[in-house]
Amino acid sequence: MPQPLGRLRSPTTTNAQKGAATQIAELKTLVIGYAKQETVDPLKTLGRYVGFGLAGSMIIGAGLSMLLLALLRGLQAFPTLQDPTWDWVPYLVAGLVGLMLVAGFMWKLMKYLNSMSSTSTTSTGGAR
Repeated sequence: MPQPLGRLRSPTTTNAQKGAATQIAELKTLVIGYAKQETVDPLKTLGRYVGFGLAGSMIIGAGLSMLLLALLRGLQAFPTLQDPTWDWVPYLVAGLVGLMLVAGFMWKLMKYLNSMSSTSTTSTGGAR
């Protein structure tokens, strides 16, 4: 009798010779391994990306805060701005620069999100 072209089996380990408990245990092992491969491993990778993203954003935020503080202290060093009538100007300038940074980051984020949503609708054929 010719063997099928699929997986070769040894004559001593056929399904009929294996017990039902052994087959169930193998199925359980296979399902658990597949579930780990398809869920746990991608979540670990995603967690790594999120962790590095959060750490990077905290470092960038701290650096930009230090730069804004340096701008404020640098503006306060000007003799003209040390006059009590003009001592509020460095705070205003540093605050406006900070708001411009926030607005720039938000604009870039919205632009990215809009490009992501437009690519997802064009990849599905425009159906909503």
